[in-house]
Amino acid sequence: MTEPTIRASTAGRRTTGASGSPAGDGKAPRSAWPALWALVIGFFMILVDTTIVSVANPAIKAALDPETNNLDNVVWVTSAYLLAYAVPLLITGRLGDRFGPKTIYLIGLAVFTLASLACGLSPTLGALIAFRAVQGLGAAMMTPQTMAVITRTFPPNQRGAAMGLWGATSGVAMLVGPLAGGLLVDGFGWEWIFFINIPVGIVGFVLAWILVPRLETHPHKFDMVGVVLSALALFLIVFGLQEGETYDWGVIWGPITVWGLIIAGVIVLALFIWQQAKTKSEALVPLELFRDRNFSVANVGIATVGFTVTSMSLPLMFFIQLGRGLTPTESALLLVPMAVAAGVLSPLAGRWLDRTDPRVLLVPGLLLVTGSLVLYSALMNLDTPIWAFLIPSFIMGVGNAGMWGPLATTATRNLAPRQAGAGAGIYNTMRTIGSVLGSASIAAFMQARLEANLPGAADASVGFDEGALPPQVAEPFSAAMSQAILLPAAVLLIGVVAVLFLRRPSPMPTSEWKAAEEAA
Repeated sequence: MTEPTIRASTAGRRTTGASGSPAGDGKAPRSAWPALWALVIGFFMILVDTTIVSVANPAIKAALDPETNNLDNVVWVTSAYLLAYAVPLLITGRLGDRFGPKTIYLIGLAVFTLASLACGLSPTLGALIAFRAVQGLGAAMMTPQTMAVITRTFPPNQRGAAMGLWGATSGVAMLVGPLAGGLLVDGFGWEWIFFINIPVGIVGFVLAWILVPRLETHPHKFDMVGVVLSALALFLIVFGLQEGETYDWGVIWGPITVWGLIIAGVIVLALFIWQQAKTKSEALVPLELFRDRNFSVANVGIATVGFTVTSMSLPLMFFIQLGRGLTPTESALLLVPMAVAAGVLSPLAGRWLDRTDPRVLLVPGLLLVTGSLVLYSALMNLDTPIWAFLIPSFIMGVGNAGMWGPLATTATRNLAPRQAGAGAGIYNTMRTIGSVLGSASIAAFMQARLEANLPGAADASVGFDEGALPPQVAEPFSAAMSQAILLPAAVLLIGVVAVLFLRRPSPMPTSEWKAAEEAA
């Protein structure tokens, strides 16, 4: 297999090697892999931060919000991050095209690292939620640049291997995040799940500064009306879902109701899509990208994956720690089979994807993850031996290997170099919108199942901040969490149906891809 090389450009659009030397000066261009590895460090940190927080949620609630038994409050630690992450992704992808993915990535990494310090120093839950939102903004600047660099430096017929590394990074983060989170929470306190990002962020910044080239930039206009409309629509929908249970799905203030906010959000979203189709300037979301069936289907698929991965961790971790009395470290150890399986199999799946129909990997991968969630639900009771939870963990890891990388590769395979940032921004926006909706929906669903299985849980003192629950409370609590984890399983089935409509992409010769990039 021919090793892909990076081609960078000066401001004058002169083609150069990765070292910055002009093409034809006798210096060989540098491999694309070192740059990708440098970017993966930041991507890894983002994923670890998410999984660390899911393990630490019970400890954060006990430390900063012990007075209430409402789970919505602590869920905002995740939802605020995801909301601030989702809203800017469309424009940060374009910013990478305009100013270069390296520049935007480094700014985002600096913001994320400094916000991590502020999160660890937060004295109240409100302050933590605010700084988590700043973290989300930094992550939004970083994530599209990783995919854009892959799209612009790896030919389509070699992109599966690169996306395989992307998928393996997810698998390793699944292991490192929960384990590190458990050890840090048990040994030092929840604050250290954020402090750990600081040395990683510094190392990642230095390596990206050295190894990632300054790729050619493309002029873009920025559709600020589209940014405002998309941000408003998403906020209205997510806030309505997140706070619906708190306000009993009724009046929030004055004439404004929860359902009124959600409906208004849907209307604004429809207005945003209409505005994107009619705008005469450059649209925030180039709708022509959706003419590619695989791009459209992959975006539906990744939205369901984002929903599922974000929402499944909350009921599972609350059950393991409060229903069964395990520590955060012990809870994290139950996820080791998932992380190992995903980390080992994802690169292999990526290489296989370069030579096969994506449905061969995606359909069984998504079905295995769905099945593992159903198995978790069946096992989430007080009588199941703890070791049994290793089984669905391993099944989920195998499914993850056929899910993350294949979806990303399928979405980006036919993107023109000039649209790499826009495509990456749309794809990651869809993933994060799914995550935001998953976080908001699971909070409401968990609270509803708690009320059904444990009436008065929102008002009574049932000891949610005191470690393992007493047996008379643990049993109905476990039933509620078991029922809640079926919601992400049901949503992921939508993704299974969607990927059935994928087409096997026609291979693009490396020479044709190079010509397209140079023409851009």
